[in-house]
Amino acid sequence: MAPAGRNPGPDSDGIHLTAAELIALRPRCHSLRLPMRQPAASALAGAYRSRFRGRGVDFLESRNYQPGDDIRNMDWRVTARTGRPHTKVFQEERERPVLVVLDASPSLYFGTRRQLKSVAAGQFAAAVAWSAVRRGDRIGGFLFAPGRHRELRPAGGRRGAMRVIQSLVDWLRPEAEPGPAEPLSACLERVRHAVRPGSLIIVVSDFFGLDEDTNRHLSRLRQHNDVIGCQVLDRAEYELPSGRYPITDGRESTILNTAGGGGERDFRAMGLRHIEEPRRMFQRHQCGWIVLHTDDDPVDVLGRELRILVGRPL
Repeated sequence: MAPAGRNPGPDSDGIHLTAAELIALRPRCHSLRLPMRQPAASALAGAYRSRFRGRGVDFLESRNYQPGDDIRNMDWRVTARTGRPHTKVFQEERERPVLVVLDASPSLYFGTRRQLKSVAAGQFAAAVAWSAVRRGDRIGGFLFAPGRHRELRPAGGRRGAMRVIQSLVDWLRPEAEPGPAEPLSACLERVRHAVRPGSLIIVVSDFFGLDEDTNRHLSRLRQHNDVIGCQVLDRAEYELPSGRYPITDGRESTILNTAGGGGERDFRAMGLRHIEEPRRMFQRHQCGWIVLHTDDDPVDVLGRELRILVGRPL
């Protein structure tokens, strides 16, 4: 946890993201190591040997056909022998796409300690970008907010990272007028239809927008990619001192009473459910999981959690 009152970064007020503070993270991200499936035999073509469904250099294996596989890669001999459809899996050395999926719902513009959740999310995403290009990966993103979205195709080097950073600064603005609410599943569905198999996908959200379809799209994404979820939280979302607090959703207002009558217990139980439900969903599909609080240092959290994730395969 960062010390109380610590400055969020150069030129930062904890409310608005700036390009300067995200660029300043670069030196601290050089030692970060994103998880990979299998090391490459040579570093000439990229830092990883990736498995993907499509045409490649080396035949890897045949396996049962799965919905979404390219029919051009059907293994007809194995299919005829077994009576079940099989497809070929190929393997080549290449740069791996790393994609930051940022869910910028209105609930992200909240914070009671150090900075808004949106600022913490933006700093975390920038740290991922710097780490990716440092290791020779290509960095891209899918930015979502109610009623709008933006796709950033993966690109390598400093140029790729800077494009992500400028998009984060443009996208994460508290004063932006929100459109109609959309569940997280709408975001993941777009990602699933656009992402290239073999990618590392890092979903950054507070996960207030979970619905029944989220689980299905996450399962499909995980079939062909490595996936990590990062839940951005503020401690006031699940832990408040006893008292009466005026609250609003932007349309209606009411009083949250945690001073008696079981209000504090109910509020804490509701907050803990919000933490547990997305974690269980991601871990059910063997995805990585990271929790980031508004009073944490995003680079420190990313480095600590990556050391854990690198030690076990996704």
